[in-house]
Amino acid sequence: MNRIDRRFNALKVAGRTGLIPFVTAGDPAPERAVDLMHALVDAGADIIELGVPFSDPMADGPVIQHASERAIAKGVGLVDVLAWVTAFRERDKDTPVVLMGYLNPVEIHGYQRFAAAAVTAGVDGVLLVDCPLEEAAVLAPLRKAGLKQILLAAPTTAPARMAQLCEAAEGFLYYVSFAGITGAGRLSTQDIATRVAELRSRAKAPVAVGFGVKDAQSAKAISEFADAVVIGSALVERLDGAKTAQDIAARVDDFLRPIRTALDAS
Repeated sequence: MNRIDRRFNALKVAGRTGLIPFVTAGDPAPERAVDLMHALVDAGADIIELGVPFSDPMADGPVIQHASERAIAKGVGLVDVLAWVTAFRERDKDTPVVLMGYLNPVEIHGYQRFAAAAVTAGVDGVLLVDCPLEEAAVLAPLRKAGLKQILLAAPTTAPARMAQLCEAAEGFLYYVSFAGITGAGRLSTQDIATRVAELRSRAKAPVAVGFGVKDAQSAKAISEFADAVVIGSALVERLDGAKTAQDIAARVDDFLRPIRTALDAS
């Protein structure tokens, strides 16, 4: 088991719902990237989803797109992201880190080279939005190195394909709560609770729900039927413009701590 498996096992034993915040690596301030990661853990994060800045996103809404643009404008690339994970691991050996992004940077870096560098840095999994099951063979070097491939499922996923995803799931299965982009405001728990319950009964990994989760109220509602809650755009928006480590930590704590409290009370 890697850190992701251990963390979900611990959450299950404790009867707690996991909190998975997403941030774009290098935003709002590249020099504070490691400080931001530690602030997330201090505020209650169970797993960190670290976005690799990319110029041509498919699923990301405008908030995360702009965060990627800001990071890219400051020269942030995959090598920097791995270096920040390495630095994070100097103090935190336990919190799982998942890199979220797109296939192109990994392919340019080279699959074997990336796998070795990511594991050495302390990365635990990858969520590559544009790498479907049909292309998963290219990620064999990553899985062989011990990285979990986090898969996406959605309300529009056909039953036969959903069965394939449940069978192949590792680390956790990320359920997209609605057909749309990150940060949109159409979350309806009644529409997804039944589907998530079905997934949890069939998937070989825990199920995390994201897209449209914005605050403690929506996170608590999701926690009633999911193993973990993913929250990204609302947090990224809150961090926009922060520059100092103290400001970043304060904004993270103000945003995430009420969500952590709500999840623990559910």
